[in-house]
Amino acid sequence: MIAALAFLTVLGRGQPTGPRAVPWFPVVGALVGAAVGAVWWGANEWWPPAVAGALAVVSDLVLTGLLHVDGLADAADGLLPPMDKDARMAVMSKGDVGAFAIGVIGTVIPLRLACFASMEPRLAVIAALWCASRTVMAVGATALPPAHAGGMTALFRGASPGPPALIGTVLCLALAVPDPARTLAGLVGLVAGAGAVLLLSQRRLGGVTGDVLGAAGLVGETVGLVVASARW
Repeated sequence: MIAALAFLTVLGRGQPTGPRAVPWFPVVGALVGAAVGAVWWGANEWWPPAVAGALAVVSDLVLTGLLHVDGLADAADGLLPPMDKDARMAVMSKGDVGAFAIGVIGTVIPLRLACFASMEPRLAVIAALWCASRTVMAVGATALPPAHAGGMTALFRGASPGPPALIGTVLCLALAVPDPARTLAGLVGLVAGAGAVLLLSQRRLGGVTGDVLGAAGLVGETVGLVVASARW
């Protein structure tokens, strides 16, 4: 649990991680989502919806240390432009940011803020979506082939996708009880969004990387928020 928390958040950074951390990814996701939801709910008591939504987005960025935003930026620059696999891997290994990354991040962050601002605070919905995104990351890291030897996915080699999938499913269903229609619809959207990123990576890289997994989680969350914020 400590290793998963240290890997996915700014809490406990420096702790070693490995396959034993993988089953705890959904739990950490639910905790981070609950914290973001709590900030959203508390801020909504004091500020207008747009400010409360912005503070919720900022709290997520702070708690995760922009880990998944960095992955989304690298994945956008590597997966979206027309180039061969070697060039894609080279682009994703660099620390700079290109036009595709700027465009994607400039779309995703404001869209997330707009989704928060358009809804009444729903802590359980956010906890469920964040739990599901980390579940997708855990399953992707253990069930899909790596795009190259080494890299972040190698840290979790030997772990099984079964435990995180089971734990994540149970947690998400439990968190869906307060608002089942909205939560389950958001979860379907999340899986579709994250799955599209993973499928694109499979087609263009032949596997996944840590950046791709982070991008899949963030895109999935964003699609889930868009679906959950609809006028159900």
